[in-house]
Amino acid sequence: MRENIVLIGFMGTGKTTVGRLLAKKFNMKFIDSDDEIIRKTGMSINKIFEKYGEEYFRNLEKIVIEEISKLDGCVIATGGGVVKDERNILNLKKKGLIFHLNGSVSKIKENLESEIHKRPLLNCDNYYEKIKLLLEERRELYKRASDFDINIDFLSSNEVAVKIMEIYNSKKL
Repeated sequence: MRENIVLIGFMGTGKTTVGRLLAKKFNMKFIDSDDEIIRKTGMSINKIFEKYGEEYFRNLEKIVIEEISKLDGCVIATGGGVVKDERNILNLKKKGLIFHLNGSVSKIKENLESEIHKRPLLNCDNYYEKIKLLLEERRELYKRASDFDINIDFLSSNEVAVKIMEIYNSKKL
């Protein structure tokens, strides 16, 4: 049985919030890959993008994913673009069940409204269109990478966590 619970999905789908809930309910360690990058570099994600660009960030992300995917018994929340490199997913699948938190463009926009300035890929005039574009680019990648798909549109974070717990517990039997 693969032990880790891995959360993938577009930014604003609640990976961090749900991940923390799951870690608490299962008494597991919670790891957010973006937080690990921040910890390792001492820089915010925005600053990394601004100073070095997306390619540099993706390389850091790959290193962090390789490291954390070797751990056991963790809930791992990944950055929204983790699926852009297949090696990330291959590493995460070695010891993890991958859950895709899937949301509509309008739900994602609603969730991101207050923190749009913290999202370097959405730092533009029409971030709604940018969300649509990026989501469309990644939709198939999320689908291929995930073991399970959870639609978040009409669920609270707690309800999403309960769904994941039920699936995870049924897989352990």
